[in-house]
Amino acid sequence: MNVSDDLRQRLLVFQKNEITEHHIYRRLAQTIRSPENRQVLEHITADELRHYEQWRAYTQQEVPPSRWRIAKYFWISRLLGFTFGVKLMEAAESRIQVDYGQLQSVIPETAAIVREEQEHEKALLAMLDEERLRYTGSMVLGLNDALVELTGALAGLTLALRDAKLIALTGSVTGIAAALSMGASSYLSTKSDDTSKNPFKAAIYTGVAYIVTVGVLILPYLALSNYFVSLGCTLAAALAIIALFNYYIAVARSEPFQSRFLEMAGLSLGVAALSFFVGLVMRTLFGVDI
Repeated sequence: MNVSDDLRQRLLVFQKNEITEHHIYRRLAQTIRSPENRQVLEHITADELRHYEQWRAYTQQEVPPSRWRIAKYFWISRLLGFTFGVKLMEAAESRIQVDYGQLQSVIPETAAIVREEQEHEKALLAMLDEERLRYTGSMVLGLNDALVELTGALAGLTLALRDAKLIALTGSVTGIAAALSMGASSYLSTKSDDTSKNPFKAAIYTGVAYIVTVGVLILPYLALSNYFVSLGCTLAAALAIIALFNYYIAVARSEPFQSRFLEMAGLSLGVAALSFFVGLVMRTLFGVDI
């Protein structure tokens, strides 16, 4: 089949995308310990190479992969989990599939490629299993409690104590104690549930998520002397943590982002506002002046 120059250029873009994803999946498959997950990625790797060869049959031209995209998605997958990296890449690929649909009347194989990209690979990706996603509930528990409790505590302490370093000290002690308590509660809760999750790992995920969140929220009070500015930075950091974590969950687990973000943000900021008012009342009631 003879193809026009314009069509050839579009097919070359498709070729580059397919061969790039072939190399990404192949590199990721080499890092996966689980035989089932490795098999999933190897299957997708073969599909991407076959799609590349189908486009090459029309362009009669070899296309090198994008080394930048290979490195980008490989390291995102290594740092944030291969499920997140793969699904993030698939989300980007869905935009290319719109262009595929415009070629179905010109190139017969396009319909089969589109069907495989939309159905077959989604079914394979749904099989992906990763430890950190199995313990998402534990991480949510740690993050949510730290955000709600500590933003509220810091807001109340800001007006009650009015000393950035003293607020940081008090908040750190409160946060560390709460992290240990939450870890222990997560351990006992997981142990009593009928689940395949390891209670010790659930406790670690909960405690670490709590401690990391505490560190981020306390940092402005250690770096800045103005406690009101510190509170503003802490609230901004809390919103950033909520946004980043919910984006991660939205991509990795194919869940809605906006509703989860608004719910967690509303809880954290609502408790912070109420606690700020409580701090004012307690300071006036007890006549504390620091």
